[in-house]
Amino acid sequence: MPAPASPDLRAHLSSLFEEAIRKIAPDLPASPSIVLETPRQSKHGDYACAVALQLAKLLRRAPREIAAQLVAALPASPYLERAEIAGAGFINLFLKRLFKRQVVNRILATGAAYGTSGLGRRKKVQVEFVSANPTGPLHVGHGRGAAYGASLANVLAASGFDVSREYYVNDAGRQMDILALSTWLRYLEACGIAVAFPANAYQGEYVREMARRLRDRHKDRLKHDFPAATMPGWPVGVDDEARLDALIAAARSALDADYEVVHGFALNEQLADCRDDLAEFGVAFDRWFSERSLYDSGRVEEAINLLEEKGHVFTQGGARWFRSSAFGDEKDRVVQRENGQHTYFASDIAYHLDKFKRGFDLVIDVWGADHHGYVPRVKGALTALGLNAEQLTIALVQFAVLYRGGQKVSMSTRAGEFVTLRELRREVGNDAARFFYVLRKGDQHLDFDLDLAKSQSNDNPVYYVQYAHARVCSLLEQWGGNAAGLAAADTAALDSGQELALLSRLMEYPEAVENAARDLSPHVIAFYLRELAADFHSYYNATRLLVEDEKVKRARLALAAAVRQVLCNGLALLGVSAPDKM
Repeated sequence: MPAPASPDLRAHLSSLFEEAIRKIAPDLPASPSIVLETPRQSKHGDYACAVALQLAKLLRRAPREIAAQLVAALPASPYLERAEIAGAGFINLFLKRLFKRQVVNRILATGAAYGTSGLGRRKKVQVEFVSANPTGPLHVGHGRGAAYGASLANVLAASGFDVSREYYVNDAGRQMDILALSTWLRYLEACGIAVAFPANAYQGEYVREMARRLRDRHKDRLKHDFPAATMPGWPVGVDDEARLDALIAAARSALDADYEVVHGFALNEQLADCRDDLAEFGVAFDRWFSERSLYDSGRVEEAINLLEEKGHVFTQGGARWFRSSAFGDEKDRVVQRENGQHTYFASDIAYHLDKFKRGFDLVIDVWGADHHGYVPRVKGALTALGLNAEQLTIALVQFAVLYRGGQKVSMSTRAGEFVTLRELRREVGNDAARFFYVLRKGDQHLDFDLDLAKSQSNDNPVYYVQYAHARVCSLLEQWGGNAAGLAAADTAALDSGQELALLSRLMEYPEAVENAARDLSPHVIAFYLRELAADFHSYYNATRLLVEDEKVKRARLALAAAVRQVLCNGLALLGVSAPDKM
């Protein structure tokens, strides 16, 4: 049996209602929007429409009366079996069983392409995510942004967008200087020099390891005289952060040209660790963009000068300010300090200007939710530059809170008290980490329960979904037939309530992918997979699939194979494996 083309059901059914409205209300100036919802219970049909309730006020008639007229006026459809009126005037739509059964053949014929669409019309989209300062190992908070961004990029690509994945490397600025100082002070300790290590420098064991590798590579060559490091109270009369800045300045002076050696070593060590960690997590980028390149090329100064030419920068107290308050921000923002150094905001302006110059139709930044206050100033800068700020979307992602044994685990990069993403992956595995991270909408709080993630039970959602896939694999292996031949199976025998419910669920998958793309919400895929797995497990437990009747057996096996394919497709979007055995 050939696999029929998959129609856009919502568009088709909406057109039926639009035609029916024209028949019963030809003088209506404009038809209301047709909203089709999926009922929670299959007995209420495959779709439900409340347009009769919307028309009641316009036509000054009872909703049920209008619903009856609409049902009578609906044109014939090759997909629609019947329409029923329910409640106050809802219209429930039931699809033809023959059409629903054809989804099995469609899935098995299209394979990995099932669920893909041309929604994006090849529009160029950049997704920039993670972009953590390379000042230490990625921790479990960064992991959520990585899983969200990677899954979102996959969903957008499956929906027909031309996606570019980018990591913005913050390799310029104070945090990298603090890491360079921290590494060098630990290097001096390794050389036998007593050092009063600042409490607000980077404390983690990874800094000591870097220092040991730095000494292995350079021996004592970097052991410059640095008396400031041996004096706990130096300098006196300033706060801790000012003292840290003074130590950085002193280190620059002591090391001279070798400061760049230490700085570059610390940066490359942490960036390499970050690349490896993400690659092992199944997260890949098309480009790693250097913040420092914006300064070296003069693009930061160019961007600020352009804003100044447009009248949006003023000088006060020796510093240059962007009139951010004129574009919805709560106050104006410094872009260049009185000492001549540009702020992080200045480089962010230059970076976003560069993104738009590269011709992206849509730019998506995945930020931690604690950066929400940063949104209006960045969008304001784009508007001030004469760009369309609506082409920039900021997806805010809450950090995940890790629990082990019911106890919250604290995280602080400078203090070194954090659980790394690598440690998390080693404990629960990549699959559980990727799936758990997208179990909630990105901007919602997420408690990551390690004990649940490691459990092999139906309460563990990733185990539950993967087990459904493995179950089908085991079933087909037990059968021993040619699985590829099931694409042409006659599915007429699929007629039970559970089978029809599974067919409906399989038909929903392409729509779930498009919804996830439109709303930038990959959690929609995780939710869908849990529901599909639940439907299949219920069906499998209640129904014997390997029956004597060859026609019934092949139809049921084809249905199971279609479930396996959709589970595999959905898990791939989330970066989760689909194991054959559990």
